[in-house]
Amino acid sequence: MLSWTVVFLIVAIIAGVLGFSGIAAGAAGIAKILFFIFLVVFLVSLIMRFVRTA
Repeated sequence: MLSWTVVFLIVAIIAGVLGFSGIAAGAAGIAKILFFIFLVVFLVSLIMRFVRTA
């Protein structure tokens, strides 16, 4: 999931440089959503690991 975030971030940067502001905003929004989903899944997996070992 983190790799898709990086892909959308690169698309947003390239679109922003080329002047496609609508596409850049959309790709950046998708990258932000995917990054926060990744963070939630990562934190839940860390908590589950510590609960299992305790």
